[in-house]
Amino acid sequence: MNIVIVESPAKAKTINKYLGSSYEVLASFGHVRDLPAKNGSVDPDANFKMIWEIDPKAAGRLNDIAKSLKNADRLILATDPDREGEAISWHVLEVLKEKRALKDHKIERVVFNAITKQAVTDAMKHPRQIDGALVDAYMARRALDYLVGFTLSPVLWRKLPGARSAGRVQSVALRLVCDRELEIEKFVAREYWSLIATLLTPRGDTFEARLVGADGKKIQRLDIGTGAEAEDFKKALETASYAVTAVDAKPARRNPQAPFTTSTLQQEASRKYGFAPAHTMRIAQRLYEGIDIGGETTGLITYMRTDGVQIDPSAITQARKVIGEDYGNAYVPDAPRQYQAKAKNAQEAHEAIRPTDMSRRPDSMSRKLDADQARLYELIWKRTIASQMESAELERTTVDITAKAGARTLELRATGQVVKFDGFLALYQEGRDDEEDEDSRRLPAMSPNDALKRQSLSVTQHFTEPPPRFSEASLVKRMEELGIGRPSTYASILQVLKDRGYVKLEKKRLHGEDKGRVVVAFLESFFNRYVEYDFTANLEEQLDRISNNEISWQQVLKDFWTGFIGAVDEIKDLRVAQVLDVLDDMLGQHIYPPRTDGGDIRQCPSCGNGRLNLKAGKFGAFVGCSNYPECRYTRQLAADSETTADRSLGQDPDTGRDVWVKAGRFGPYIQLGEQKDYEEGEKPKRAGIPKGTSPGDVELELALKLLSLPREIGKHPETGEPITAGLGRFGPFVKHEKTYASLEAGDEVFDIGLNRAVTLIAEKVAKGPSRRFGADPGKAIGDHPTLGTVTVKSGRYGAYVTAGGVNATIPAEFEKDTVTLPQAIALIDERAAKGGGKKPKKAAKPAKAKKTATKAADGNDAAPKKKPAAKKAAAKTKSESTSKARAAVSSTAKTSAVKTSPTKASAAKAPAKKSAGTT
Repeated sequence: MNIVIVESPAKAKTINKYLGSSYEVLASFGHVRDLPAKNGSVDPDANFKMIWEIDPKAAGRLNDIAKSLKNADRLILATDPDREGEAISWHVLEVLKEKRALKDHKIERVVFNAITKQAVTDAMKHPRQIDGALVDAYMARRALDYLVGFTLSPVLWRKLPGARSAGRVQSVALRLVCDRELEIEKFVAREYWSLIATLLTPRGDTFEARLVGADGKKIQRLDIGTGAEAEDFKKALETASYAVTAVDAKPARRNPQAPFTTSTLQQEASRKYGFAPAHTMRIAQRLYEGIDIGGETTGLITYMRTDGVQIDPSAITQARKVIGEDYGNAYVPDAPRQYQAKAKNAQEAHEAIRPTDMSRRPDSMSRKLDADQARLYELIWKRTIASQMESAELERTTVDITAKAGARTLELRATGQVVKFDGFLALYQEGRDDEEDEDSRRLPAMSPNDALKRQSLSVTQHFTEPPPRFSEASLVKRMEELGIGRPSTYASILQVLKDRGYVKLEKKRLHGEDKGRVVVAFLESFFNRYVEYDFTANLEEQLDRISNNEISWQQVLKDFWTGFIGAVDEIKDLRVAQVLDVLDDMLGQHIYPPRTDGGDIRQCPSCGNGRLNLKAGKFGAFVGCSNYPECRYTRQLAADSETTADRSLGQDPDTGRDVWVKAGRFGPYIQLGEQKDYEEGEKPKRAGIPKGTSPGDVELELALKLLSLPREIGKHPETGEPITAGLGRFGPFVKHEKTYASLEAGDEVFDIGLNRAVTLIAEKVAKGPSRRFGADPGKAIGDHPTLGTVTVKSGRYGAYVTAGGVNATIPAEFEKDTVTLPQAIALIDERAAKGGGKKPKKAAKPAKAKKTATKAADGNDAAPKKKPAAKKAAAKTKSESTSKARAAVSSTAKTSAVKTSPTKASAAKAPAKKSAGTT
């Protein structure tokens, strides 16, 4: 028996059919091991030794593989043909060795670029061993990402409250977006004018010509800068006589683009269909793994994670045959086309993305695919076929025209393009990220010295525009051009930036959010080298050298780590206030734009004599007044009027009070009336703005609807209790007693009816409590000095840590999966100091107190219980211990928390010493 290991169960099922009964194909379900999300998983002091942890979900599958090997004599590792696939095979093999499941088994590695019977059976005939260099490159990349994330993120948490995380490639991609925001803010519009004459040929045909010269001087696009200049030229052109000076027609050829790589597929699917890169990759994965065609599952496209642009010669032959059948021999070039990758750091280990069978035309496949699958398959098929078609033959014509107005001579030019032979354009034309005007119009026949008549004259004012924000497609393209990251990771990088709230996608453009801009400003100020584009690209080149077996992976890590940890150590002693001063200055143009009245941009608009400056809070940076707490003015960083200025939407017809969109410290919100409109002690009614809705798009009608929430839909037919609809942290919902049910696609919170609400409630009750609200066994991360095991859990109100009955919420700025033991202990101690958790046990009996104290003095974790007489003393030090606990949370020290001492004096000293210089 032969055991074959692949990643996915769908792939396993298909390949098992191809190979027959002598093979058993099992799925690993992707990676089976990873670095534990805690400090110490990569040890720079031990030559970057890495500690791998088996995924709990994969443990059972690995046991099944080990059992299957008992009756087998060959293990075939057939994971994907890239670094990640090589790494998965290596991980599986290492785990099986640890389990001693391998005896005299023959171990082979096979790769195939497509899931078709021929591709799989051919691969089985050409086995090899695991490529150690590819595994080394994977380990280097994984270690780099781990070291940056687990070293830099805690620095962000301490110095920049509200920041979520930083990553080696993620931060550089974020910088691209935020640098573009800075360009837009610095942009100053420039006025210019254009003059276009509509002219008539002797044969009665019309065309347009642009003014390009006057009085012997050339006129560029921006040269006519005022209306007065434009008016002067207009007067001359209105009285001028026109004649053709020269007609220049030049042949031109346009060649087709190369077949798709991962990056270009993501770009084109985004341009043409609006697909997010992550969505494109999910669809491509499905097409690669296989679709049921005529009772047999087969892969429709080749492997979709590739930098290569070449395709197999047999596929080229098949493509040329299809072109001849569908378009004729004139569209088949004399020789097959060959392509070379242009992207920096491109790896061409395997083919471009192409259909596995060119004869499967999109029309015949559309009935077997869902809408998005059909569209993506059609895109891949057309691009592949077009890449082997004949070039388009064009004729580009330029007509120069002279306009004589008395003693003045003005010059105009008309350009046009004629397609003589469409070639590949008959099938496919690549989209553009930012459409530009093209001289693609066809010009009428003209000859030199032909007299022309002016039919009309257009004089238009223009203003230059700032560079456009990145779309997802153009950002992917720019990252590839710079050699930042690998194309297979772009989709996940963009998703992380959106999930962290660092960028938002609005009208298909990526906008840098305040949180992201602060993070980039921080990194550029204190870790500039590590967010430089060239530095990141050079690291990618070194990873490629590792995969080519040219350099040691430990040496690459050593060279990186020496400088990186030095930069981290340099910032440790900086106070938060110092960091904020630097960022306040760096982001000044974004935070404090010029005032319309010309006044001091930093003057507090509330108290009038305070100074605005950058401050840090639990939820991130914000702008506040220097007179705090006397003046409590705050606002978000963005100085855009939509998000910072209060805006009246109109009056509420029921109360007569004004409805406002206001900017608060935690974001924009709706408010009914002002505080002065209410009785003393009564607060104005407020409502949040739904996620994804811009404050500038909120009008009175929507605001009144939001203020009406929660609204009662009706009474439950069984209990008689009201059912309400509202908008919460996790989106719109309906509620009955203590049961909450989220609305589904198509449901509208403002008009959902009683029957539908009852159905949603009933379905939620039938499902039982969700995992988020159910009991979570949690993940143990170590031991508390006195309270026992420390566990990270998910609760109804978010993630928390617990030990000995004391529960402490994990702050929003932390990641549940990356909370370290010292941080957890500090949070638990802080909560205990506030009186949280179970009631303390009674004081120890006098006879045992001495023994307990002795044990504690000897270094045991136990500590004597306080007697009632000591309660006042404990209260006296409560605030002191709380502040120390907060300092401990922000510490990135690898040592565990200081153990509880037997005396109050030593207990006060230890944390203070440990948190020195980390404010």
